Amino acid sequence: MKKEKKNIKSPVSRKKFLQMCGSVLGGMAVTSLTGISLKRMFAKEPDYFWQIDPAKCTYCGRCETHCVLPVSAVKCIHANKVCGYCDLCGGYYRTNVKDLNTAAENLRCPTGAIQRAYVEDPYFEYTIDENLCNGCGKCAKGCNSFGNGSLYLQVKQELCENCNECKISNVCPSDAIRRVPYAMAYLLKDE
Repeated sequence: MKKEKKNIKSPVSRKKFLQMCGSVLGGMAVTSLTGISLKRMFAKEPDYFWQIDPAKCTYCGRCETHCVLPVSAVKCIHANKVCGYCDLCGGYYRTNVKDLNTAAENLRCPTGAIQRAYVEDPYFEYTIDENLCNGCGKCAKGCNSFGNGSLYLQVKQELCENCNECKISNVCPSDAIRRVPYAMAYLLKDE
């Protein structure tokens, strides 16, 4: 009769045990670093954003025409603290209007994105309807030419595709569009 061999495993040596633990920990570290790298690569909030420097912008109109989106991600921003709330607003009315009324032919904005509400004589409060704004910059140009510059353009992060090479920045004559760190995402006009 043959003796059956029992499958008895010999105990793992201390050296072998430490090697196995080191391999597992090393694998976990590599997996963690890979996960962090992938998370940064595919994160919804990139480290840098395209933004317009309000001090450099000339309101040339290229933000409206050169954005890759059907309606530009550039929108008009109103710096309320700077605004004079004038009845005759350079950003609201076209130049040389015959009557100060809100007829379409008198308004500077081609889409009707600027709304105004009466406050008290002679003051009006101006707001921008971002759903109507196409980023043409006509209101901002008028406000900066004939007013105090409270209207200016800015790239809205939630709309922007954050392209690696922004088409608007390639054609911007004043080099006003640049990538800025997330912490500086909305460059505001000096108030």
